Amino acid sequence: MAIALEQLCDYLEQCLQPERFSDYCPNGLQVEGRSHVSRLVTGVTACQALLDAAIEWGADAILVHHGYFWRGESPRVVGMKRKRLGALLANDVSLLAYHLPLDAHPQLGNNARLGELMGFALQHQAPLAPGSASGVGNVGDLPRAVAAGELVAKLAGITGRQPLHVGDASAMVRRIAWCTGAAQDYIDAAVAAGADMYVTGEASEQTVHTAREEGIQFIAAGHHATERFGVQAVGEDLAARFGLQHRFIDIDNPV
Repeated sequence: MAIALEQLCDYLEQCLQPERFSDYCPNGLQVEGRSHVSRLVTGVTACQALLDAAIEWGADAILVHHGYFWRGESPRVVGMKRKRLGALLANDVSLLAYHLPLDAHPQLGNNARLGELMGFALQHQAPLAPGSASGVGNVGDLPRAVAAGELVAKLAGITGRQPLHVGDASAMVRRIAWCTGAAQDYIDAAVAAGADMYVTGEASEQTVHTAREEGIQFIAAGHHATERFGVQAVGEDLAARFGLQHRFIDIDNPV
């Protein structure tokens, strides 16, 4: 089946509600392609390798978490940006991108899906940093305390890579905070929320010292690795709802 591009965009706007967020990039349709979509590719980042694979498959549209036109970047269409946009325009392929709205969605979002995959049957779950501009991240209590190493191993199985763990594998943890991607600075919010462990994608040099000195278990499981699940969930939802052909294409990224 095929759906009008306009109808697809309208549904995503209703579902992900980007107007609720103060984001670093435009959410929604970033590059307009053909008027109808029957084949949809999803991926984490709209890199050239993803575009090439999607075009080869015959995609009408590509939906990603990390798109283009970030705040503060040069507006010139040269070099890498020219090549990427040229590939989309020459092949009449649309690009849609949702950043913070895709992190925060309570069922389809990156944080919701990672928590579900981790098996966090959390009690008293709440936003990690209520009132922040991003509105992402979660914190809650496990039904029982578990060893930190058990959660590290679980994350390794989910992401297919060995996470960076700062702390003691034998330490027992119960209150967990997490926020996918480059959210290492939210470790302070995790400490303020009384978390025993904070899980995110990346680490900075100072994050290690904060974790050690505040006595919180810290896990950096990979920016790309922790943000593969939301866009897949949205793609699967669109495929089921509108009868689209959907393919998630994972372009590996070690960061």
